Amino acid sequence: MRLFLNRSKVLGTLFTPLLLVAPVVAHEIETSVARDVAATFHIEPSHNPTAGKPSTAWFALTRRGGKVIPLAQCNCQLAVYPVPYKAGKTLPVMKPTLNKLDVERYKGVPAATITFPKAGMYELKLTGTAKPGANFQPFSLSYKVTVGG
Repeated sequence: MRLFLNRSKVLGTLFTPLLLVAPVVAHEIETSVARDVAATFHIEPSHNPTAGKPSTAWFALTRRGGKVIPLAQCNCQLAVYPVPYKAGKTLPVMKPTLNKLDVERYKGVPAATITFPKAGMYELKLTGTAKPGANFQPFSLSYKVTVGG
């Protein structure tokens, strides 16, 4: 038993520093309430935006089954809110224009350049409806982002 405890202590000592410096997966996945649309969300640089500096946020929208929804098929809007805020009572800090972006294996996905005004927590809300010829349910997705100073 003593040997087991010592071995565990040694393994813990060896692997704990690795856990502290291991890279964090920098994509978040959110699914709409209707479960028809999901999005992989990422913000550059490395999911660590800095206040006053432009960051690029992109949303790889997919339908159930994995088919990509490009911006050309979506009436998408992005709003950025300070956290905390009161839904329906707090105006967004900004509503950045969405542009199409080719990233990783995704082509033409919604993306925006965002310059956060100050350090703190923000919530990005992406909403969308299908353009004529596209077929997916309206959706609303939100992501919390911590902005450094």
